[in-house]
Amino acid sequence: VKTVPRPTLQDDFSVIVNVMATGVCRSDWHGWKGHDDDIKNHGMPFIPGHEFSGVVVDVGNLVKKIRKGDHVAIPFILSCGHCAECQFDRPTVCLQQAQPGFTMNGSFAEFIAISRADRNLRKIPDGVSFVEAAALGCRFTTAYRAVVQQGLRLDSLQSPKTLSSQNRLHRTSRKIICIFGCGGLGLSCVMIAKAFKTEGSISSIIAVDVSSHALDKALEFGADSIVNANSLSNEAIREKVLHLTDGLGAELTIDAAGFSSTCENSMYCTRRGGRMVQVGLPIGSHRPDVPMGLVCGRELEIVGSHGFDAKELPDLLDLVLKGKLDVKKLVAKEVSLEEGAVALMSMDKGSPLGMWMITKFKKECSKL
Repeated sequence: VKTVPRPTLQDDFSVIVNVMATGVCRSDWHGWKGHDDDIKNHGMPFIPGHEFSGVVVDVGNLVKKIRKGDHVAIPFILSCGHCAECQFDRPTVCLQQAQPGFTMNGSFAEFIAISRADRNLRKIPDGVSFVEAAALGCRFTTAYRAVVQQGLRLDSLQSPKTLSSQNRLHRTSRKIICIFGCGGLGLSCVMIAKAFKTEGSISSIIAVDVSSHALDKALEFGADSIVNANSLSNEAIREKVLHLTDGLGAELTIDAAGFSSTCENSMYCTRRGGRMVQVGLPIGSHRPDVPMGLVCGRELEIVGSHGFDAKELPDLLDLVLKGKLDVKKLVAKEVSLEEGAVALMSMDKGSPLGMWMITKFKKECSKL
């Protein structure tokens, strides 16, 4: 841990945020280990950290919606608002996106400079803590987009004229969802699915993993059924999921792990006419064997999912505020910046299911 100069405003549209809570994520470990191209391109030294919340302490002259003293939450994709994709309302694939901890210095520090503040920051409502808001920053926002927006396509219902009557009926029916992988992201998917099961969009939640401990957590967080994939062949895993879905498969499957096997099994376990969402980032050199004949013959949809749109943050914060999403269940402990650095390095041996949240910053320390 080192001392670095406090950041300054980047332009008239930026703010400085005093970080109050920031999570230690597996993605930070990937960046630290040299697995991220953006970090490789700009080199070290560098400040990681991308899931955080804090207090605005300085505001650019042209910032209109954010004021000094505001408590704010920040998604990890900061879109520009001007490129071709943003103009087409696709901020998660913004051509000029910035990502704290990857394309720019991150939140493992007391202060961070954030550009495009009006577009990308959202105020935290009273009743939601900094830790809860920071916990949303990566895995829960990513899970929300995968399950709700890309999976259930509930955001499309805001513009029903763009959908045929058949599609509206299909997308509003209660669905069985099967989630492959119950790490931090997968468990977040389970919890998001549970919230929307209560809302009536989902009828049943199935969780698949090789870890008994992870599956116990999945049941605790809202899964109705589990499949322990440890020592099972892919065919046996598929048979168990089909058994739980009356031989039909799940209307919505989510690969939240990124292994070739979880990707393939997700597709084979998707019901005819259903949708498979790939949200887990690919792991390892072995590429999945995509059964395109199956995709065509069963009219499956394969949809990618990445990040989260900042304008949707108030909806997610509202779920927390109303008690429909208890994100603190995935917060294992609150630690100091030094302890957070140790937690990051310890991911060489594997990632914990619960997140470590850095909430203690010494005045003389502002960087890993």
